[in-house]
Amino acid sequence: MSPRIEITIDGVAYDEKNLTLYVNIHQVFRIWVIPFFKAPVSLVTVLKLVRYPPLPRQPSYSTPISPNDTAINSSHRSTSSEKPLYFIQSQNDLYQVNEFFNFFSQFGILSGLLLLCQFVATALCIVGATMFWPISWVEQNVIGGNREKSIGDAVRG
Repeated sequence: MSPRIEITIDGVAYDEKNLTLYVNIHQVFRIWVIPFFKAPVSLVTVLKLVRYPPLPRQPSYSTPISPNDTAINSSHRSTSSEKPLYFIQSQNDLYQVNEFFNFFSQFGILSGLLLLCQFVATALCIVGATMFWPISWVEQNVIGGNREKSIGDAVRG
C-alpha cells in the first residue's frame, strides 16, 4: 500500500476479564502507484492481550548488610504498585462489507451499488414480512406456539 498510513482512533473499549482491547479506527489507505487513489475506511481492531508481570529490577547485592538494614533493600523489592506489562498476542481487523468495497472502487461506485442492493434487500424483507404475517400468526397461535388456545379462542383474539 503506502509507506504512510493515516489513522484516527475514535474509541477504545477494554474487556479486562478476557484481556481484549477493541479499537474503533478510521484509516486512509493510499496506493503510491496510483497518485490520486485513497480509500478512507472505518474498522474495528480486536487485540488479544497477554499480561506479564513487570520484570523485577536486579539489585546490586543479593542480601542486606544486616537484618535491620531494610532501607537499603526496600528500594529493590517488587511492589504491588508496579503495573503489569501487556503484550499483543493477536490482532484481528474487522471491516464492514461496504468499507471493504472502498479498496476496489475509485470513486465509491461499488459502495453505492452495494448500498442500493442493501436497500432492495431491506424492502424485500419488509414486503415478505407483511405478506406472510398471517401464516406466522396461524403457526404461532393455532398450530404450535400457544397450545393452550383452541382455534376458536385464537380466532376471537
